[in-house]
Amino acid sequence: MPRTGATTAILAAVLFGLSTPLAKLLVHDLSPWMLAGLLYLGSGIGLGLVRLLTGSRQRGERGLRGAEWLWLMAAVAAGGVAGPVLLMFGLTATPASTASLLLNLEGVFTALLAWFVFREGVDRRLVAGMAAIVAGAVVLSWGGPVSLAGGWGNGGWGNGGWGPAAVAAACLMWAVDNNLTRKVSLADPADIATIKGLVAGTANVGIALALGDALPAAPTAAAAMLVGLLGYGVSLVLFVVALRHIGAARTGAYFSTAPFVGGIASLAIFGEPVTLGLAAAAVLMGVGVWLHLTEDHDHEHDHDEMEHDHPHVHDAHHRHHHDGPQDGPVTEPHSHRHRHGRLRHRHAHFPDAHHAHRH
Repeated sequence: MPRTGATTAILAAVLFGLSTPLAKLLVHDLSPWMLAGLLYLGSGIGLGLVRLLTGSRQRGERGLRGAEWLWLMAAVAAGGVAGPVLLMFGLTATPASTASLLLNLEGVFTALLAWFVFREGVDRRLVAGMAAIVAGAVVLSWGGPVSLAGGWGNGGWGNGGWGPAAVAAACLMWAVDNNLTRKVSLADPADIATIKGLVAGTANVGIALALGDALPAAPTAAAAMLVGLLGYGVSLVLFVVALRHIGAARTGAYFSTAPFVGGIASLAIFGEPVTLGLAAAAVLMGVGVWLHLTEDHDHEHDHDEMEHDHPHVHDAHHRHHHDGPQDGPVTEPHSHRHRHGRLRHRHAHFPDAHHAHRH
């Protein structure tokens, strides 16, 4: 399961990282509100069509239940409405490569909220990695970028610095979103991503129209929605799967590879110069991501009694029997309400639904 979480988080990062420079290509033709709306509508409508064509949800998955709807709506407000608009505004005053690397802050903010608000486990290696990422972000945005050809460029916090600040604020909103989505990650990831896309997309397009924007030409709208389907929709499905298996802090750490993908793509697409600040930030952030990717969390731990419902297979943590017809046919993975007894053992693990213990 940890390997599954790491793989899906990195795949999510690749798709999202590519969406940033592609969105910058569109931000001159669309207002931030309209672009954010079309990106999310593309994800919601696209994933909804996939669900209709396939006819059913993935085997073993279950729908949202009870209080999970409240957590999801709060996540949509933070990450689906506020976050994308802040990013689109930031992109209008920030080089795409700089914005892509600044998006590493999402992982930092996600981890800080997970550790101090939602009480996920933390160790010195993760803290060191986050410190390196923060240092890279500071180098990137404090003062003007330094060209490898020599001389200070324009930008930074002193001149047009609201652009990087808006990107950082977007990262904070997505960090809130990530931690709230962690609370509903046992539900079907496709359902979560579809609902997020439809609600956030409708809200942002509605705001854009209310502010006087007109709907763009069909080719522009289709391009934005395609970017949204891949960079926001499919990426989010993979991200939720990672949240389920390795928790919010570590998923955010793996997802920190997204800005590197976006930064490389930006250099190729826009021909932006490679600066000393960009290079130094990339090294610092690369060290931080490496520290996260090479973590080995293995110790003896206790499992308390608990009862919940999520997709699972019969492994060391799921030894229950299927005695009643209410459980249906026994295929794996499957989803039903089940109880865990007390258990003490040792193995490599991450803070998933079964490993929320303190350290």
